[in-house]
Amino acid sequence: MLKRLGLALAATGVMASGMANAAGCSKWWFSSGGYTDTKHKILMVHGISGFDTIGGVIGYFHTVPMNLCRSGADVEVANVSAFNDSETRGRQLAQDINANRYGSGKFNIIAHSQGAPTARAAITYDASMNSQGRGRIASVTSVGGVNKGSKVADVIRGVIPPSSGIEGGAAALANAVGGLISALSGNSRPQNSIGGLETLTTPQTNDLNTRHPYGVASGYCTNDRASQVSVRGNNIRIYSWAGKKAVTNVLDVTDPFLGITSLAFGGEQSDGLVAVCSQKLGQYIGAFNANHVDEINHLLGIRYLFHDPVSVYRQHANRLKRAGL
Repeated sequence: MLKRLGLALAATGVMASGMANAAGCSKWWFSSGGYTDTKHKILMVHGISGFDTIGGVIGYFHTVPMNLCRSGADVEVANVSAFNDSETRGRQLAQDINANRYGSGKFNIIAHSQGAPTARAAITYDASMNSQGRGRIASVTSVGGVNKGSKVADVIRGVIPPSSGIEGGAAALANAVGGLISALSGNSRPQNSIGGLETLTTPQTNDLNTRHPYGVASGYCTNDRASQVSVRGNNIRIYSWAGKKAVTNVLDVTDPFLGITSLAFGGEQSDGLVAVCSQKLGQYIGAFNANHVDEINHLLGIRYLFHDPVSVYRQHANRLKRAGL
């Protein structure tokens, strides 16, 4: 049980190691105008069980902020509830943005996993909270985002009976883990593990999409996604990329876990936790040989030999720069 829990937490970043400036960084002094020097600050948003940094050294997005900052980017990493529904997390994120927790100006959000629906909910709340009537989100990029639900969450939710003793015990354990993560990362956000699980199921994700539909396709895998939306006069660009390979490196201890969870998708391509079709949002950049852990350059950068996730983030920052974002 504990071993499976450890693997599950590793798959979402809890056991992953980072380095200095894990919570964000400023552009290096000589890098102004460089390859990743975007107009707006980049704000990275974690998925379920995630965090910005623990102790200032364990980072969710392993080495990615530093590799963006070294050539011109300014990067912050958000810190919303580790376990909670996407609506609540989105409201938290919007509140933080409008309270200048991550600085002033607009933001290019890059969001992993549950961070994607969290960011879409934040678009709505951001626009309503801004005193000038216009939001401060310039773009949202989904990385392995749960935009059409996760069949793994569907299976787990079907296995754990609602309001059962098993559910209560699992919830207490997950909430305790979330509370520990929050304490170690300096985050006092409330935890709701069952809400966090349910929000990633297909029915609950579809419900969220009715309120925050930005960049979402009309069907499960149709190609009518809007690459730009306007909310209260604020134009927001929407991007995404996906992982399509559950098992990528025999040295990565999270791969067996993702290999098992990938069975929920049958023959459908997935990153082990989310189907490729569910990961598509807005302007779709493509699918890479990465699993759900590789997408954030974990565990310790162990990944598929012929795929470098850090370079994908750098290329995208340059894409944002060229788009005037």
